[in-house]
Amino acid sequence: MSNISGIIKSIQDIMRKDVGVDGDAQRISQLVWMFFLKIFDDREAELEIIEDDYTSPLPDHIRWRAWATNPEGMTGDELSDFVNNQLFPTLKNKLNIQGPNGKRALVVKDVFEDAYNYMKSGTLMRQVINKICEIDFNTKKDRHTFGNIYEQILKDLQSAGNAGEFYTPRAVTKFIVNQVDTKLNETVLDPACGTGGFLTCTIDHKRTNYVKTTEDEEILQASLQGVDKKSMPHMLCVTNMILNGIDTPYNIKHDNTLSRPYKDYSNKDRVDVIVTNPPFGGMEEDGIENNFPANLKTRETADLFMAVIIKRLKNKGRAAVVLPDGFFFGEGMKTRLKEKLLEECNLHTIVRLPNGVFNPYTGIKTNLLFFTKGQPTENIWYYEHPYPKGVKSYNKTKPMRFEEFQTEIDWWGDEADGFTARVETEQAWKVSVEEIKARNYNLDIKNPHVGEQVNHDPEKLLKKYDKQQEEITSLRDQLRTLLDDALTRSS
Repeated sequence: MSNISGIIKSIQDIMRKDVGVDGDAQRISQLVWMFFLKIFDDREAELEIIEDDYTSPLPDHIRWRAWATNPEGMTGDELSDFVNNQLFPTLKNKLNIQGPNGKRALVVKDVFEDAYNYMKSGTLMRQVINKICEIDFNTKKDRHTFGNIYEQILKDLQSAGNAGEFYTPRAVTKFIVNQVDTKLNETVLDPACGTGGFLTCTIDHKRTNYVKTTEDEEILQASLQGVDKKSMPHMLCVTNMILNGIDTPYNIKHDNTLSRPYKDYSNKDRVDVIVTNPPFGGMEEDGIENNFPANLKTRETADLFMAVIIKRLKNKGRAAVVLPDGFFFGEGMKTRLKEKLLEECNLHTIVRLPNGVFNPYTGIKTNLLFFTKGQPTENIWYYEHPYPKGVKSYNKTKPMRFEEFQTEIDWWGDEADGFTARVETEQAWKVSVEEIKARNYNLDIKNPHVGEQVNHDPEKLLKKYDKQQEEITSLRDQLRTLLDDALTRSS
């Protein structure tokens, strides 16, 4: 049984000695492509046992087992020359993407499209490879533990300056997938899939509840779709799929969902379920907004994703989306987008999450929106998720737990009967669409069962203090003016 955390630390220490690896982003990228090839090879070894006629999509000489597994094998300049002049050119441009292995070859080609070897020292590279070879991804322990590496990689990515991208806590992904309850035959899309958290959770959900035969498993594997525009999250997602038994994740695309013209989406692009946490707080590159109609044009990433989500849902299709508070009270294009959402979909539930759910990646307050396309919204149920007893915030060592959502799950009811079993509680309340329209589509509605709460956020307290100081200064100036006038008249 290998100590994966210790191995990762050792690898990072070795990479820091290499003059070619400049900073966290390059070190992580280097680590990820190496792990991908190791995991791919371990899975191939398993498939060779399971399938009598399995053949690899990779030429023999570039398979991990051929050049990496011998600890006394290629090293120094010989290894560097092989990686730079044989391995990468073959994986990027020379794989046969036709025939029976075409899809699997295409998956590898797409993964390596924007991957690079940053390490200059073949000797140090050999040391890293030997460390990676200590992990056996065909053992349940190592495969499970590897999931924890994703969190560390994302934390490192944050420090490397990749704003707007962060790991969605497992508790949130599991709750969302549990409530949406994707059936076996339903297609599920994450248009901003990152490392694949929602998709792997969907795999678990379908296998636990609906997969009974090998034919069911094939239906499951064909039902998953994901897109991410950045090479590293895409590579991590494909790796994650392979670790979860999706041997040919050809529907995980390295692309920008927003780069396709909005009008080009047709019925064949529509899906049954969308579950996602789109990037928010960021702006898209110039020109992306021109892919959208005039009334939906913006450079705010999350808003553009919401427009695409509504467009790509089938009639009666379901979605659950993580969005920040800013979407609720934003005006302009946000108002038009919310109007479109409420007219075309039944936004039946909003779960308001407390602060700190996404710590340490961001402190932005977030919400979970659940909606079904095909009928306009009549009422929105809000549910304010409280902290567990004795908890004032979440952090890395004490994250949100799935068990905390049990009260929502017990309260939820059934959409088929219009959620008639739902009742108002201290956490739950209902708002009519007429009231939303009267508020100019401002969805930022506080819990009516709770009095005004004292906010201890330092930034908000400072703003409040500054505002009070401005008011005091204004009153002082008014008093001075009044006194000056009085003195002038008395003289």
